[in-house]
Amino acid sequence: MNAATLTQRVWQQGRYETIAMLRNGEQLVLMLVLPLIALVGLTVTPFLDGLGANRIDVAAPGVLALCTMSVGFTGQGIATGFDRRYGVLRFLSTTPLGRGGLIAGKVIAVLVVFALQVIVIGGVAVLLGWRPPVGGTILGLVLLAVGAAVFTSLGLLIAGTARPEATLAVTNLVWILFGVFGGIAMPSSRLPSQIAGIVGYLPSGALGDAARAAFLHGTLDLPAAIAILVWGAAAGIAAVRWFKWN
Repeated sequence: MNAATLTQRVWQQGRYETIAMLRNGEQLVLMLVLPLIALVGLTVTPFLDGLGANRIDVAAPGVLALCTMSVGFTGQGIATGFDRRYGVLRFLSTTPLGRGGLIAGKVIAVLVVFALQVIVIGGVAVLLGWRPPVGGTILGLVLLAVGAAVFTSLGLLIAGTARPEATLAVTNLVWILFGVFGGIAMPSSRLPSQIAGIVGYLPSGALGDAARAAFLHGTLDLPAAIAILVWGAAAGIAAVRWFKWN
């Protein structure tokens, strides 16, 4: 099979994965509805007051980071877990698409859905008064794309090693815990002191800190970026090592 044919198959798989995610009502709630509620809620309540910036300027980067966790970790984790249960992964991995093509298709789906999230969530944030610097926006989007890859690796690790029911429970529970207490939607300074010191080392807290630094100040939070890359490398290696296709 030549490269052009393989590329076409990968794009077709990516299209299928994207449509499947967008047609899933539960995933749409996690990917769009809940982040929108979080964005509006953090903007109209005083939780983010006293941070030296407008509420929307602090809320928008965190909610966009939350979106990456929704699509990469929860969305792909649950979808892959049940594809594995019903033998879809095993079947597709033996077709001309191959395992590499299957994974590439899932990556395409994550990036497409993430782009839609940025358009919708970012558009609403702009309507609410968000005006991030151009340079910071470019850096922030790059960091969010890396974060999507990290959370996708974590989602695939769980989906490839646990039963689908466990994957469903774990990914949803972790999404809630990280979203509320993981430093992703709200800075660690707004969290209980007992956990504020450790959330920056979590993938959620590191991504939230890096996104806020980029979109607010146009700067790279180097410790947070390093933490994201370490989590991504560890999750990627573990997923490759222990992922089971059936």
